[in-house]
Amino acid sequence: MRSRSGSAGTGSSALTRSRVRLDQPRPDRRRWLPVYDPEAFGRFSEKIARFLGTGRFIVWMTLVIILWVLWNIFAPEHLRFDQYPFIFLTLMLSLQASYAAPLILLAQNRQDDRDRVNLEQDRKQNERSIADTEYLTREIAALRMGLGEVATRDWIRSEFQDLIKEMDERRLFPAKSDEGDR
Repeated sequence: MRSRSGSAGTGSSALTRSRVRLDQPRPDRRRWLPVYDPEAFGRFSEKIARFLGTGRFIVWMTLVIILWVLWNIFAPEHLRFDQYPFIFLTLMLSLQASYAAPLILLAQNRQDDRDRVNLEQDRKQNERSIADTEYLTREIAALRMGLGEVATRDWIRSEFQDLIKEMDERRLFPAKSDEGDR
C-alpha cells in the first residue's frame, strides 16, 4: 500500500515532515509572556535599591507626603483628590513599599552571589598561597640540608689548621722506620 507521498510503509510520515537541522538554531517561537534580560533587571533593581537607601530619597518622600497632605487640606474643595483620612496616600505608600521590598531583596541576593563568588576566589587564592609557601618551605629546608654538606670557609680553614698541626707534629716527632725493628 502506498501513501500519498509515494513511499510505502510506516516511514512515510517521517519523510513528509520537514527535517530538523541540528546545525542551525531553531526559529524564534511566539511567546505568551514577555521576554526580559534577568541581568539588566537585576542591575535596574540594584540602582533602585541604592537610591531607596539614601537620605535623598527620604527627603524627597517626606516632601511629597507633606505637599500631598497640605494640598488635600488647604486646596479648594473641588481640587482636592484625597480627603482627610488620606486613603489614596496610604494606598500609594503601600504600593511603593510593595515594589521596593522585592527590589531590595533582589539587590541583596545579587550582592550575596557576588560575595559568594569573591569568597570562593579568595579561598582558591589562599590555597595557592599556602601551597606556594609550603613548596618554598620545603625548598629552603632542602637547601639547608644541602648546605650542611657543603664545605664553608671556616670549615676549610679549620681543616687546613688541623693538617698543618699534624704535619708539624710529624716533623717534630718523625715516625719510626720499620728498618730499625729488624
